[in-house]
Amino acid sequence: MADSSGRNPQSPGFTDKLKSWLCWSWTYICALWFAMVLTMVYVLRSPLKLQETVNAASVFLNTLTPKFYVALTGTSSLISGLILIFEWWYFRKYGTSFIEQVSVSHLRPLLGGVENSSSVGLFSSVNGDAEPRTNVAECKVWRNPLNLFRGAEYSRYTWVTGKEPLTYYDMNLSAQDHQTFFLGDTQQLRPEDSVMQKAWRERNPQARIRAAYQAIELNRECAAAYVLLAEEEATTITEAERLFKQALKSAGKDTNLVVYIKRRLAMCARKLGRIKEAVKMMRDLMKEFPLLGMLNIHENLLEALLELQAYADVQAVLAKYDDISLPKSATICYTSALLKARAVSDKFSPEAASRRGLSTAEMNAVEAIHRAVEFNPHVPKYLLEMKSLILPPEHILKRGDSEAVAYAFFHLQHWKRAEGALNLLHCTWEGTFRIIPYPLEKGHLFYPYPGCTETADRELLPSFHEVSVYPKKELPFFILFTAGLCSFCAMLAMLTHQFPELMGVFVKAFFSTLFAPLGFFADKMESFMPSCLWHQLANV
Repeated sequence: MADSSGRNPQSPGFTDKLKSWLCWSWTYICALWFAMVLTMVYVLRSPLKLQETVNAASVFLNTLTPKFYVALTGTSSLISGLILIFEWWYFRKYGTSFIEQVSVSHLRPLLGGVENSSSVGLFSSVNGDAEPRTNVAECKVWRNPLNLFRGAEYSRYTWVTGKEPLTYYDMNLSAQDHQTFFLGDTQQLRPEDSVMQKAWRERNPQARIRAAYQAIELNRECAAAYVLLAEEEATTITEAERLFKQALKSAGKDTNLVVYIKRRLAMCARKLGRIKEAVKMMRDLMKEFPLLGMLNIHENLLEALLELQAYADVQAVLAKYDDISLPKSATICYTSALLKARAVSDKFSPEAASRRGLSTAEMNAVEAIHRAVEFNPHVPKYLLEMKSLILPPEHILKRGDSEAVAYAFFHLQHWKRAEGALNLLHCTWEGTFRIIPYPLEKGHLFYPYPGCTETADRELLPSFHEVSVYPKKELPFFILFTAGLCSFCAMLAMLTHQFPELMGVFVKAFFSTLFAPLGFFADKMESFMPSCLWHQLANV
């Protein structure tokens, strides 16, 4: 037992050394094998009649007319152009090269490649220490705290534009949320609860509404049914508010329903202009249910306080929630930056700052902007109106484009209200990328930017929206290669058509120069090796 336990630590080391030695020697073995093949082909050129074959091929190629070469190069240019168009379309739609994806998926296993595990990644923390984190946690989607009403807002957009603002993936997540939130205990389902459980899963809005009415027929006090009607059937905020009040009367002591309904009632008051009432409702809700911080009700409160321009109250909320131990969001980071920018932005001038340097307050504002941009680099383009806004989704991915859309949709007006704040943002936000290490193995103030946001955002955001990608992806090699091949073949086709004789001379000179080193190598081998040895090898 002692011997076996003593040998175990040495076995993996010997195996690793053997593998590394094989990997090191494999390259040289392949090169030696290739050199031996070339040598054997040269030695056996007489029995194989290679010279006669080459001469026959040369005669055949000399008999071809320039029209053949024009057709050959033109066809090559057309095919490579079609490949280029397909590769570009695939890259724009899926963010990767089709040829590269197929190569990695199918050829790498055949060649003995091993793909990295995608389940666990190693992320560096702020202080540089390595910390294991899962990719799933990095790409977890969250319920949008400020999500709109389907019937009163999303549906009106569809009626006007004919476009669907919500993806099926996003709506399916909402259905799962409602089932979990309102019907958590499946062991004691009432008949109306069973109907509502099916209603949330219905893909057709009209089917969901019919199921809600069916649940109300079974029980006039079915609060979940009134919630569904307020969300999806009500075409105005006033009507939605009336249905939510009816749902609140029927909710009883169901904590989940009460919290959801009171929050939506506060949002109705905010949208109807009763902002102080909305603020009071949100504060009362946070005091009554302090353990439900995961619902991010404070983000609703921050937006309402900014509308009231109660900046001292906004700072008080940030002091509680902008804590290093609490999860961050674009609302927290950019609201903090807005407050600091507002203090100096009205007198800020890039020219004056370049001459005299930044003051302490201006430096604090710039650092806050850099912090916010590092957390979510997609937001500034929406705030500066460099990208068009769309309706926010019902779920967002933190640090992703979906979160940026949701934040800018509600907070752009607050940035515009602060004089000079957008000018300060415009002058300083791009400086963030000089601070963040590149490539993004490490973050500066936050964990490294996750690489999975693009895929999740494409699922959450509608297809007509151009998803913002960070870091900006370089064009794949195969797109550049096919673009160069297409251009080169097209140029050859044009030159061969216009100057056939000159191109013939050029091609002959090119191939003569190309094969000159091989001829020189063959002559050196014949002069170095005895002629009798070549004769004996040829006979063999």
